[in-house]
Amino acid sequence: MDDKAGKILEQITVSSLEKCVAKLSRISAGKWTVADVGVSCRTMQEAIKDHASQRGTGAAVYFEVKGEFPFTAMIVFRPGDIETISKGFLGFSFSKMPNTLNQAQELLLSELGNIIVNSLISSLSNALHRAFLPSAPKCVQGETQFLLEALWTAVGLGRHSLVSVTLDLQCDRSVTRSELVALIPEGMEKAILSSAPAQN
Repeated sequence: MDDKAGKILEQITVSSLEKCVAKLSRISAGKWTVADVGVSCRTMQEAIKDHASQRGTGAAVYFEVKGEFPFTAMIVFRPGDIETISKGFLGFSFSKMPNTLNQAQELLLSELGNIIVNSLISSLSNALHRAFLPSAPKCVQGETQFLLEALWTAVGLGRHSLVSVTLDLQCDRSVTRSELVALIPEGMEKAILSSAPAQN
């Protein structure tokens, strides 16, 4: 990845997600913050290794984004934190499920995923002056390795620019963390560079 393209992509991501969490904090019962943003070039195996410390299952909401530069994105939640997530977003708690999420919980995570991922899509669209069309969200539970493998499936197993954003939600005394991951194609990086204003 070109360093300049990486920095511009990071700036776009930070700007979009900071606006998103400010909006979520206004309409939610909890307080949302951006904990960390990173842009790097990774293979699937490297990404899995980076996330090796995250044990247990996650609930991922997947999006395939169509357009001139198609890409994939997912946001991963902790299923065990569904009570905090639901109370922080809706104002009331969903009860925990023993193994799998029920339909109402999947709809909740899909709606949150829609808001967060569409914030990034909108900023990329504005920066590149191009339209993107996200697919309907797909909610899947599984181990971190399985979730990342599924994300790479649509784009191939080579190296890709990986955008990673960690979000925190605090509600009362509880805090839960989620992560947005997007795989950006090389063509979009070149378009980002060409769209950037020239510096004197």
